[in-house]
Order: sequence, then structure tokens, then C-alpha cells
Amino acid sequence: MFTGIVQGLGLVRSVRPSALTIELPVSFHERIEIGGSVAVNGVCLSARELQPDTFMADLSKETASRTTLGSLRPGRHVNLELPISPNSGLDGHWVLGHVDAMGRVGALYREGSGWTLIVEFPTQYRRFIAEKGSVAVDGISLTPYDLDGGSFRCAIIPETHESTVLKERRRGDSVNLEFDILAKYVERMMRFVHSD
Repeated sequence: MFTGIVQGLGLVRSVRPSALTIELPVSFHERIEIGGSVAVNGVCLSARELQPDTFMADLSKETASRTTLGSLRPGRHVNLELPISPNSGLDGHWVLGHVDAMGRVGALYREGSGWTLIVEFPTQYRRFIAEKGSVAVDGISLTPYDLDGGSFRCAIIPETHESTVLKERRRGDSVNLEFDILAKYVERMMRFVHSD
């Protein structure tokens, strides 16, 4: 379980069809264990091998095809977050690391002291997005607004822009999207209520 608060940037060292090796920021070196979970651009992976400054994780065909991890290349930065512990504070929102869909950056532009991000997403997921609700974009907990069919906007504060992969995103880039778990459970319950 994660919160969508990115804790550091990793650097992709190598990508194989079934594995990913990522260089870790110094703050992560003593905090990852073999078998432990790490959210990489919002995708929950398990560390299989550890070196002093890197970890390697298996990449299933399902994960490679349904997330942006399958198109990563060496030299690219990735958002990293370790799971929360029972006594951790919840600063963002509940994020499972289970990507629902890939979206695209419609725009990312400066506005005042911050930035505005427009994300385009598959319209079948509209029911999971609420004005001023929660969505994880590449593992970043954000608040969507100005919903318009297949897109939403998010205000990005300078700290988030500078400390995440958002500073490298350009129009048309693919992003991982995880919609709010509460919205998904409510939608499922409503479907069962209406089917009776």
C-alpha cells in the first residue's frame, strides 16, 4: 500500500523483456529488502536482486503491456515510493500500485507559481473520476478537476514538478493511471445492487 507521495527518483539502468534494473537514490539504499515492494511510476514491483545502489525487479508480460514500464529505456528517470507502514502518516491517498489504464499528457504548462497538467484517458474510466477526488498519475497523488469527457486537469505545485518525473513529461507522453480504490468499490457495489 502506498500514498502517492513520491520519495525519490530512480534511474533506469537496464530493461530486459522480463526484468528492470533501477539505480536508487541514496536515501533508499538501506530501506529496500529482497522481496519488498517498490512503486515504480505507480506500479508495484517486488525487489528480486539488490546491489549497493540498484535493485532488479521482474517484469511480467501483463505489467509490461498494460503500463508504461514496458516502454522504459535506460537513462530515464522513474518515480519511486516505498510502502507505508502501520504507523506512517497518510499524506496522499490510498494507492495500491495496480495501474488501471495508461493515459496521455494532453498539456503541461506553467500557470502562476505552479503548473497545470492535462491528462487524457480512456473514456470507459470516466465513472472513476470525481471532481476534487483522487487519482494517481505515474504514482503521484493528484486532485483532478475540470473533468471533460476523456480528460482532467491537475494543479501541480513547484515541489511536485521538480521532485518527480513530471519535469520531464511532454505532450503526448504516456502515463500510468490508478483511479481511486473507493470509487472502484462503490461502482462494483452499485452494479450488484442494480443487477438484483
